[in-house]
Amino acid sequence: MRRAEAWALGAALAAAAVAASAEPASAVGARAAPAVVVGDAMPEPLTATPGDAARGRAIVASRQVGLCLLCHTGPFPEEHFQGNLAPDLAGAGARWSAAQLRLRIVDSRRMNPETIMPAYHRVDGLVRVGRAWAGKPVLDAQQVEDVVAFLATLREPGPSR
Repeated sequence: MRRAEAWALGAALAAAAVAASAEPASAVGARAAPAVVVGDAMPEPLTATPGDAARGRAIVASRQVGLCLLCHTGPFPEEHFQGNLAPDLAGAGARWSAAQLRLRIVDSRRMNPETIMPAYHRVDGLVRVGRAWAGKPVLDAQQVEDVVAFLATLREPGPSR
């Protein structure tokens, strides 16, 4: 499969999975919190409550909320059919700081405008967003912090592919 085909497939799958959810992750009406970007990072947490790594792991592994394993693989032996279109999540905490991870989750296009990774906490400038999801982030601010807390714990690299 060529890179362009893989990109289109990954983007279509991610969009379809988000659109197919019965209710958006942010159904409580949470708005994206204003955030300051410094270089390739978002140094300040989006919430006053620290992230919870156990909740973050559940979000990353969820096929209904985070959808991360649609494109990524990682240290989730119980999860079958992990993706191979994006970097392995194993070792993410060693490769990036919490601030860098936060920006990648909030809006990865700030680093790479061509990425297929969706913006999980951005609501402006998006196209082809279903009416039910318009103005609502995929993950609310606390969910972003939970995912950051979990990814920061992943210090060991995964097996080489």
